[in-house]
Amino acid sequence: MVCYPTFGGSGVVATELGMALARAGHEVHFITYSQPVRLALLEKNIYYHEVDVPEYPLFKHQPYDLALSSKLVDTLKAYKIEVLHVHYAIPHAYAGYMAKMMLKEEGINIPMITTLHGTDITLVGSHPFYKTAVTFSINKSDIVTAVSENLKDTTFEMFEVNREIEVVPNFIDAAKYAEMQNQPCDRNLMALKEEFIITHVSNFRPVKRIEDVILIFKQILDKHPAVLVMVGEGPDRIKAERLSKELGIYSKIKFLGNSVEIDRVLCMSDLFLLPSGQESFGLAALEAMINKTPVISSNAGGLPEVNIHGLSGYVAEIGEVEKMGQYALDILKDSETLNRFKENARKAALEFDLPKILPLYESIYEKAYKARKQNSEL
Repeated sequence: MVCYPTFGGSGVVATELGMALARAGHEVHFITYSQPVRLALLEKNIYYHEVDVPEYPLFKHQPYDLALSSKLVDTLKAYKIEVLHVHYAIPHAYAGYMAKMMLKEEGINIPMITTLHGTDITLVGSHPFYKTAVTFSINKSDIVTAVSENLKDTTFEMFEVNREIEVVPNFIDAAKYAEMQNQPCDRNLMALKEEFIITHVSNFRPVKRIEDVILIFKQILDKHPAVLVMVGEGPDRIKAERLSKELGIYSKIKFLGNSVEIDRVLCMSDLFLLPSGQESFGLAALEAMINKTPVISSNAGGLPEVNIHGLSGYVAEIGEVEKMGQYALDILKDSETLNRFKENARKAALEFDLPKILPLYESIYEKAYKARKQNSEL
């Protein structure tokens, strides 16, 4: 399993998938430049191999893709690994293909599954500097998956892909959240008894439209006592703070920075705001929904596949701040409506429960492995 080890969605999904596979009895090896933030190394069947990138004065930027390719070759040989699964096209699929070619020289055929997560296609991968390499890596993968129908369609639109792409959505482990929901959820930590708790979680990049979050919250605050909890860090945090001060609502907003207690925050929340300009899937929305938090979102990317309009929350066009604000007020208008949306949000999230998604990946691994054996016998 090759992934980014950070808080980003692709790394979180890869880590949770690997740990689930390990619990199912598979031996899983993570190969990346640092330990993934959610990786529990004490679990059975899990191994972690760090990619060391030596610093040489000759290089302005150290060649991580070369170091990763070499580490992949060494690890795949040493542990007789049967399937390689890379998450995020750049540079993982490219490095994975180079490792495959080096191993092929030694008579070893390793099938590679590439999972596309979003910005590796829509942002990074579409850049002229990388587009050719991304196209090559996708076409040379043995199996390619995308986390939403929208991302699959976008990939075909933006790249000259000549192969099938299978959709395997992101997932949630409902059993884990059920255990959390049996624990006390102290709203007093965040708000007064009469205040609604509105939440946003992201990396505060421009694509997340953080200022829209503030403007939607202002509409809520004009009608109801409320607080806004902002979880995450990024370049647009300063803009959000400046706007909230200009609107005179800064005292009602709590900027928590990056946190490993997102689920504790969500269990207290009444509404989740995600007005993004681009979302390949909307994992943050799914995590809110499993915590019984309805979502007000844009219709960007795969969000409408996750947040079901009128059921788990509401969906509006990107930038339609007033409509999103009105949708929020519709949900918060009385306790009966709010509780109905809370229950519906969790039910909608269960469609992406881990026991439903894990067999899809296992089937893909089995298909890739069988194809490898058949090719080796030819």
